[in-house]
Amino acid sequence: MLKKLLRAVTAPARVTAEVPAGQRVYAVGDIHGSRAALSELLDLIAADDRERGPADTRIVFLGDLVDRGPDSAGVVEDLLRLSRERPGVRFVFGNHEEIFLGAVAGEAKSTRMFCRVGGRETALSYGLSAPDYERMDHAELSAWLAQHVPADHVAFLSGFEPSVAVGGYLLVHAGVHPDRALDAQRESDLRWIREPFLGHGKPLGAMIVHGHTISEAVDYRPHRIGIDTGAYMPGGRLTALGMEGAATWEMSVPGDLR
Repeated sequence: MLKKLLRAVTAPARVTAEVPAGQRVYAVGDIHGSRAALSELLDLIAADDRERGPADTRIVFLGDLVDRGPDSAGVVEDLLRLSRERPGVRFVFGNHEEIFLGAVAGEAKSTRMFCRVGGRETALSYGLSAPDYERMDHAELSAWLAQHVPADHVAFLSGFEPSVAVGGYLLVHAGVHPDRALDAQRESDLRWIREPFLGHGKPLGAMIVHGHTISEAVDYRPHRIGIDTGAYMPGGRLTALGMEGAATWEMSVPGDLR
């Protein structure tokens, strides 16, 4: 089942986008509750940033902090704290944030989907017992989430951005619709799209850096760079893409189910 989520990776294409002079950017792929991996990756980013010398450094998280992995609540708490302590950290809204917040808000459709896409692990990370999860119906689960997910977590996730533009890059969660101008994208596409974006193959006015679609390694294409490497999966990794000037580099750590 999980193998079906993986896309083959092609040889790297030449990346022609650039980050504005003086800036350094790290884009972090889908975390999905992988708290231990997140801690390790942030340490790697900090060390790499120090070694490269002074810069206006920014970290952009590409969404899907929650679901599937073992500690979504811990991931949200850690990144909420990071957002308060460090300037230059930004967050892109992912489809799993959309689903989770909908479930917390009592939306029946979102709660049903939450249960199908790894929400069980998220609910347990907030303190719900496995037996109670199994006996609850969707309305009861939504009511429990509304009572037990901290208000500051809800406010934090609700404040995520649809996309982040940096120089010649556009950082999004899922991708963009190639038939729409970059400044006229629908937020639903930014969070959910796969095709026709993934196979488009032609430049789009900016290099799109995205998560959402899992690949075995960083997936370089002429129009996009995919950095979701399946952190929540057994043998998966959590990946960051570094960008400075016209250069890119990558770093990754094993996911929590290593």
